[in-house]
Amino acid sequence: MNFERNEMKLFSGSANLPLAEEIAEYLGMTLGHCDPFRFSDGEVNIKIDETVRGHDVFIIQPTSPPVNENLMELLVMIDAFRRASARTIAAVIPYFGYARQDRKARGRDPITAKLVANLLTVAGITRIITLDLHAEQIQGFFDIPVDNLLSVPVFASHFQKNGIYHTDELVVVSPDIGGVKRASRFAEKLGLPLAIMDKRRPKDNIAEVVRLIGDVANKTALVFDDIIDTGRSLAEAAKLIKKKGAKRIIACSTHGVFSGNAVELIQNTPEIEAVMATNSIQQKAVPEKFQIISVANLLGEAIMRVRKNLSVSILFR
Repeated sequence: MNFERNEMKLFSGSANLPLAEEIAEYLGMTLGHCDPFRFSDGEVNIKIDETVRGHDVFIIQPTSPPVNENLMELLVMIDAFRRASARTIAAVIPYFGYARQDRKARGRDPITAKLVANLLTVAGITRIITLDLHAEQIQGFFDIPVDNLLSVPVFASHFQKNGIYHTDELVVVSPDIGGVKRASRFAEKLGLPLAIMDKRRPKDNIAEVVRLIGDVANKTALVFDDIIDTGRSLAEAAKLIKKKGAKRIIACSTHGVFSGNAVELIQNTPEIEAVMATNSIQQKAVPEKFQIISVANLLGEAIMRVRKNLSVSILFR
């Protein structure tokens, strides 16, 4: 008699339940029954209300703000599923918090991205599925498989289906030197020219735009980045791009962190016509200038392909 059981089960933490429900709908599944909760002193716990013994478990939980809360919740969930004898445990982390602390920029700096990788691995994770890691080398911090999906196909599909924008009037702008590879992929996908901004960071969360390399005159500039956090560097970049003669400026970002008064700042920056971000991070009500594009199908397809041992690289095309 064969007692092996390795069904697939999908669970969600509390960080982005709407995205998890969209992914489940794409896969034709229902989310598993589990209840992450807090004790009165703030400690995290989880109740799993169904068996996972011998199953392949996928946990959807971005480690977005509040980063420490959501990261700890994910770690506790991993531990709970491991102790409940799940066969495999894959963490689907659409937004990977602490990814910007990936190296020692100064003496005595921590490399917190590596610390988080260690925590996840020790907790019992067997695979990571994430989206647009801020630094691609973070994949090497793990000794388990990491599928780093790209948002480029999602944005490219959106613009190709939208008849408002014409390729001869568009230019992709990388907001800094570090994002050139990412913006170049987007420009290549749409067959567009590329412009590059030179940016300096005198302090954390403070950016100064020095110059713009490339032609944006009389064009619609698509500023393509992985993260919009405080919004200050985007606002400064938009002002310079406008001075260089751009007709319109549209910001595209995989992860809309929008910390502090970022939404208000961007809303009150007249040079920025629109902001597009994915739902990798759950957003509260945002003004009309902001548009949220779903990555549920992309993540759902990746989960299905991992589960069936199919190629995931096809999703990068």
